[in-house]
Amino acid sequence: MLRDLIEVAKGKKKASLLLKNCQVINVINGEITPTSVAIYKDKIAGFGEYEAEEVIDLNGQYVAPSFIDSHIHIESSMLNPAEFAKTVIPHGTGAVIADPHEIANVLGIAGIKYMLSVTEFLPIDFYFTLSSCVPSSILETSGARLEANTLAPLMKNKRVVGLAEMMNFPGVISQNINVLKKIEMAGSKVIDGHAPGLSGKNLQAYIAAGISNDHECISLEEAREKLKLGMFIKIREGTSAKNLTTLLPLVNQKNSYAFSFCTDDIAADDLSKGHINLMVKKAVELGMDPVMAVRLASFNPALHYGLKSVGAVAPGYFADLVVLGDLHEFKIKMVYKRGRVVFWRNRMIASVLLKKKKIVKETINVKPFKTEAFRIKAEGSQVKNAKIIQIVSNQLITQKRVEEVRVQDGLVIPDIAKDIIKIAVVERHKASGKIGLGLVSGFGLNKGAIAQSISHDSHNIICIGADDEDMASAVRQVIKMKGGIAIVAGGLVLAQIALPIAGLMSELNADDISRDMEKLVDTAAKLGSKIKDPFLVLSFLALPVIPELRITDHGLVETANHKLVRLFE
Repeated sequence: MLRDLIEVAKGKKKASLLLKNCQVINVINGEITPTSVAIYKDKIAGFGEYEAEEVIDLNGQYVAPSFIDSHIHIESSMLNPAEFAKTVIPHGTGAVIADPHEIANVLGIAGIKYMLSVTEFLPIDFYFTLSSCVPSSILETSGARLEANTLAPLMKNKRVVGLAEMMNFPGVISQNINVLKKIEMAGSKVIDGHAPGLSGKNLQAYIAAGISNDHECISLEEAREKLKLGMFIKIREGTSAKNLTTLLPLVNQKNSYAFSFCTDDIAADDLSKGHINLMVKKAVELGMDPVMAVRLASFNPALHYGLKSVGAVAPGYFADLVVLGDLHEFKIKMVYKRGRVVFWRNRMIASVLLKKKKIVKETINVKPFKTEAFRIKAEGSQVKNAKIIQIVSNQLITQKRVEEVRVQDGLVIPDIAKDIIKIAVVERHKASGKIGLGLVSGFGLNKGAIAQSISHDSHNIICIGADDEDMASAVRQVIKMKGGIAIVAGGLVLAQIALPIAGLMSELNADDISRDMEKLVDTAAKLGSKIKDPFLVLSFLALPVIPELRITDHGLVETANHKLVRLFE
């Protein structure tokens, strides 16, 4: 085949396909060149006039490399990998660098192998980084624990491009032996960073350990310092975290090689509207040169992760291409994968199927419980001051609030007037029977309960409610669905979505997921919820590494001291 490719490039043999009369966005030299693109089987042979078995006249439309999301958690979209591919290919996405952190916390190495297996033959390149922080904390029960020796065999996989985001930056700085073993295990492959707010010499120590990039910059100053110290900066624009407008002014002609685009966590309904193409469009609207914007979306992440022959339109590169009508709307007209058209005239051409794997459908393992398990005893006093998790608007952080709570018959009860309701985390991996109980304020829920099997990072079942019976019913409904989200009020299931794949992903398509999530959001609002997406907020309340007060199946966690604390003062 190599000989044939050379013969085609020389003009001695017919190309498989000629994209005639197009404008090539050359991310290598920064120019847009009117020409034709000759393709032989899966690779680009050359530019200019060639004979070909098939000729398509693009009438002056633009040809660019397909887009790459440089950091994403597929599971956060709730889409299974096949439906994810169906959703993003029409937006010009040709590859993703995925961290299977969520499913790894549920199934461990089997979860990572599942993601590698079901994505192998899809018409989009799924590259993976190996999850470095499973579990994220010892103060929770996760489905697995991944150490360096467990991960090492998978590091040899050709689609594994590095070690996933090293969230445990204190462990790096303090030279925790297990953390250092994981870094050393990565060898010459990329080690992703996750160090929000880290600065000064501690940041330098973190980078010196081998961490090469960061996607958590939320301010220009933070990104500028990390860039100065040699970090590759991933500009993020997900469903909740949106940093493009803030960080884009840092990018210029001299340093543009050190940036890429990513979404990190993005919901299915947002993916239906667009993916990396929308980031390119927004960057251009904010004043970035179109070729530079495309480079951040393709060539730069490919170079950073050492993806051979990927990310550019040039001889010898894989024919992973998008055809664009213009450089304003970035409307995708056609998508090619390895020289084959996979999207054309607003419809998928390629077949996209998900391999079935039973192992990921039996992950909810909860010890039977009674409604009484959600009761909070007032510890013998009629009046008690308790620690309350206070939601902070439009932020993932919480605050610790101490307030007198309502007590009736020796039990703490919700105080709707003060927007104080119950919160519980039910362990779902080992049937241990552990249930962490607490109080939360900020949701506005005045009746009913919400339960879900999405709760970062260990993904136990998390539930909030104004009524113990409804909380128990909502949790049982999640168990019955083998994972998902459920809203219950008055003993009735009002809205739900099943997530049977590891309790994280659906078998539905993006449109159906969006429809079900819209009903869930509307139902929550009718029960008093004043948060636009209460499910997203709820999913992070069990993550014991984000300030200030969290809850796991072990109980309340004060993150500043990283320790369990009593509910009552």
